[in-house]
Amino acid sequence: MNAHFKLAIVLAATASLAACKSNAPDDLPPEPGVSQPGGGDSGYTDPNGPGTQQHFVSAVNGQNVIYFDTDRYNIDTADAAALQTQAQYLSQYPSITVTIEGHADERGTREYNLALGERRANSAKNYLVSLGIAANRIRTVSYGEERPVATASTPQAWAQNRRAVTVVIN
Repeated sequence: MNAHFKLAIVLAATASLAACKSNAPDDLPPEPGVSQPGGGDSGYTDPNGPGTQQHFVSAVNGQNVIYFDTDRYNIDTADAAALQTQAQYLSQYPSITVTIEGHADERGTREYNLALGERRANSAKNYLVSLGIAANRIRTVSYGEERPVATASTPQAWAQNRRAVTVVIN
């Protein structure tokens, strides 16, 4: 190949890469916790105030998790009590939305556990809706066996992983 031709290819490639380069924006977002001039906002958000996961867990006395029996997704009396406490909190703070995460233990196929986690999350959601919480404030997601809280292969660990967890998202 001709040296001039090689040089032309290298220069063309360099020019095309330079054209793809993105520039930094003129205005960057403020640092977390820094107030905007004239914004009227103090810039301070209480990390333990209403609308945070910490506040929710504290207000519901740690009852943001409900547990299920093997291969089950029904709401029992202990689950109902926890969900009633959650509903009281959500009624008190109507702008808060939540996600209910459905989980399963490691036994069973991935597909089965995802479907079971979905049924568990939907059972909790449906119970909260039956208590007057608007359905559009509650999202559901299934993680199946993918996010265990206990990693041992024991009946005690499996029991901890068969759960639905309510998480504040705003």
